[in-house]
Amino acid sequence: MEILQQLGLGLSIALTPENLGYAFLGALIGTVIGILPGIGPAAGIALLLPVTFGMPPVSALIMLAGIYYGSMYGGTLTSVLINTPGESASVMTTLDGYQLAMQGRAGAALGIAAIGSFIAGSLGVVALMLVAPPLADLAVLFGPTEYFALAVLGLITLSGMSDTSVRKALIMAVAGLALSTVGLDPIRGERRFTFGILELSDGVEFLPVAVGLFGIAEVFTNIAKPMRLDPIRAQLSGLIPTWHDWVVSRGAILRGGLIGFVVGVLPGAGATIASFIAYGVEKRVSRHPERFGHGAIEGVAAPESANNAATAGSMVPLLTLGIPGSATTAVLLGAFILYGIRPGPLLLSDRPDIFWGLVASMYVGNIMLLVLNLPGAPLFASVLRLPYPAIAAGIIGISLAGTYSLQNNLFDVWVALLFGVLGFAMKRFDYPAAPLVLGLVLGPLLEISLRQALTISHGSLAIFATRPTTAALLTLALVVVLGPVLYGRFRRHRSPAKKEHTS
Repeated sequence: MEILQQLGLGLSIALTPENLGYAFLGALIGTVIGILPGIGPAAGIALLLPVTFGMPPVSALIMLAGIYYGSMYGGTLTSVLINTPGESASVMTTLDGYQLAMQGRAGAALGIAAIGSFIAGSLGVVALMLVAPPLADLAVLFGPTEYFALAVLGLITLSGMSDTSVRKALIMAVAGLALSTVGLDPIRGERRFTFGILELSDGVEFLPVAVGLFGIAEVFTNIAKPMRLDPIRAQLSGLIPTWHDWVVSRGAILRGGLIGFVVGVLPGAGATIASFIAYGVEKRVSRHPERFGHGAIEGVAAPESANNAATAGSMVPLLTLGIPGSATTAVLLGAFILYGIRPGPLLLSDRPDIFWGLVASMYVGNIMLLVLNLPGAPLFASVLRLPYPAIAAGIIGISLAGTYSLQNNLFDVWVALLFGVLGFAMKRFDYPAAPLVLGLVLGPLLEISLRQALTISHGSLAIFATRPTTAALLTLALVVVLGPVLYGRFRRHRSPAKKEHTS
């Protein structure tokens, strides 16, 4: 009953004309960002953060969340129409979506993706509403040692499950932690590592770093590798799936939604892994697995449902523990902090308007996405016909103007450009950006919690082993780091034994 009352509070906030407008704008912008190959939700949110300055925090977060789940569907359009995923969570959609388009059924593929995303996304928000409050009540008992362990676990899981090598991801996480130490010492108030540069006294700002690493670097990368986009035109008349399409897809939508939410909750997993697992499960349970990869409509419904439900799942650790599990939620965490809000166990009690307003807006946003995307698919597809240099110039212009508006300081613009060049080099050498950003965001929490814990224990590290929750979280972080290494060694030792047995 209490949850329904809180949801009523959230709906009273989300359904105001102002917040409805921001939710619609976020869903619309997110869809367009998802359409543009190589941008993705993390870069889109980072680029548009400066636009939200001056807005009420709840309105700004509603718009940014709309960009997040809107981009999940936007990537579907490019996957189906030009066989190019707009972002990584739509990779699996290309396998059957493009084949359906080649068979003249692009509309059906886009329609089932929109309906599946709506159903799974709505169920994911219901699960978020039910799971988050009890988890937050449990996390209220956390002290400095538990927060330190959580910060370590968040960094390790995002690094350990990176698409690149664990070593490179951990290097980037350490680099982010090093950047977070620049500025004033949080305990003593002394300047550190500023090298006489006055602008660094407040530390390295999150926003210029995020805009550079995600937005400007993506543009540089795409310019270096120009893409030829030849979209297939989607016909409005074919956007409503047939009854047969619905019958074969309904199980895929429900299974994909469940998988997406559960995987989304796990730190470091996210929508991409959820879509891969959902597609694999659907192919395994299908009576006709040979159809997958050749135009099976359930091969579109499953990953699209999973990646949308994963956005709701990923909000659980972010809102209740203050730990992001992906690059996008790391940027969202930075947005919360920029607005003076610390997501975590106290968010539900201290700022229920923020939590429940955001949750309720996700219900509303999923309805808006359905209304937007069913009739609007041909219109959105026309964005792909713009020449990329024009798109790139617009992105960089908005990025630099927004970065300058942060403090009306050219120093922030130079920082954004510097990290844009650095991000471009990182992409060339396969170093991930997300762990660096997460290290920069979580660094202050990690440092303050560590120093508070050591102050309580009079400098003894035993406090991290004697508190059960802290010890369990740190052990889990150690397993994430050492697990792949030990598994690799086990396989190498086992392979020669198999060869000797077979010979």
